[in-house]
Amino acid sequence: MELAHYSDFAVRLVNTEEPARNKDALTSVDAVRALFGESAQMARRVTDTDVTRFRNVRGRLRSVFDAADAGDHVLAVDLLNSLLMEFPVSPQVSGHELIGDDGRPDWHLHLAEHPSNASAGYAAMAAMGLAFHVTEHGPERLGLCQAAPCRNAYLDTSTNRSRRYCSDRCATRANVAAYRARKRLEAELSANSGRSAETAQESRALSER
Repeated sequence: MELAHYSDFAVRLVNTEEPARNKDALTSVDAVRALFGESAQMARRVTDTDVTRFRNVRGRLRSVFDAADAGDHVLAVDLLNSLLMEFPVSPQVSGHELIGDDGRPDWHLHLAEHPSNASAGYAAMAAMGLAFHVTEHGPERLGLCQAAPCRNAYLDTSTNRSRRYCSDRCATRANVAAYRARKRLEAELSANSGRSAETAQESRALSER
């Protein structure tokens, strides 16, 4: 498993909540377990206590994205470093997958899953993933969706650093809203222009009397 994969853990957790819509999907043990994806071993260790712990970690991860999205990259890195200090990782060289005709292992770095509890393990993986992403691409590549009220977190991997939305759906919704706003403005300007012309004509008519 590549370290870049772990950055998705952070995005996945942050996006279980939609503050502007007052929605929270992180309400049960099953919801927490679903966050782990293929990491079934860690998911089995989730307990009721972890639900509250995961919410706490989620808030701290969102603060990293909030700071990065606002352009305060120093604060974003400081917040991320505090998570890394509190939830240290245990990297290991893994080769459980075989490649090539000779059946040699596909050696790669893997984060060991043996922390004190499931939330600590998840936080360690999520923080390490974000740290890898930040050092490879820069904190400006951590974003929050600009299609209000969404504000879902995303990782910008575009070649021209142009990503602004968490999904194609939000991008389409924002573009449609912008188009309708332009049309309303054009209609208002046209109406105002028509009223101005009528006023000018009336003024001329009065002056000619």
